[in-house]
Amino acid sequence: MATTEIYRYLSVDEKGYALDPEGYLVDMDDWSPEVAEALAREEGIVLTAEHWEILKVLRDFYVRYEMAPAMRPLVKAVGQALGPAKGRSIHLMRLFPGSPAKVAARLAGLPKPTHCL
Repeated sequence: MATTEIYRYLSVDEKGYALDPEGYLVDMDDWSPEVAEALAREEGIVLTAEHWEILKVLRDFYVRYEMAPAMRPLVKAVGQALGPAKGRSIHLMRLFPGSPAKVAARLAGLPKPTHCL
């Protein structure tokens, strides 16, 4: 479950978007591609077409299940949507270094995945 505690604001086009202490949007309705780009810059990531297709899979997953997937379900969902070559943890680690499920969920404007430390 997303926290409603505001830790700081992300500035995009002179508008502030509330972030929680872990950098997730406090209000998921604030998400936009521009917000995703700004969040990615903070992670040192330049979003490419490969990133965007993963973010779309994540957002579709959330619409269907009302939760952000942890790593295993994320790998499975990406594999089903984009094929086995992209549905591998090594591919996701390359795109979203560190903790792919957490980083990708944050960039997709979703809450922190359940069972992620």
